[in-house]
Amino acid sequence: MKGEFAGSVSGHDKGRIYVIIEEHEDSVMLCDGKHRTLDRLKKKNRKHVQIVKRHIFNEVIIEKLSGGEEVTDEEIKRAIRLYCRERGNDSILKGDRTGSN
Repeated sequence: MKGEFAGSVSGHDKGRIYVIIEEHEDSVMLCDGKHRTLDRLKKKNRKHVQIVKRHIFNEVIIEKLSGGEEVTDEEIKRAIRLYCRERGNDSILKGDRTGSN
C-alpha cells in the first residue's frame, strides 16, 4: 500500500487525495505534499480511506518507498496534481473540499 493514492471518505478532509507513506495495524499515515507534508503526516483510520487504483503518476513514489529511498513533498504534490488533472477534478487541488472523488 505504500505510495498508493488514497481518497479520504470521511472527516473534514473528505474527498481529498493523499499518498500513503506509512502503514500501521489500524491506520495509515498520509501526505499530500501541501497541507500535510512529510514532516506533518496525517494519521487516518484505514476504514476512512479508499485506495485509488494504481496509476502511472504514483509508480515512481511506490518504487522509491518500497526501495527505502526518500521522496519529497514536491514529488507527491506533482503526482497528485497530475492524477487529479487527468480525472478532470482540479477542485481537490485548490482546497475545495466539496469536490467529488
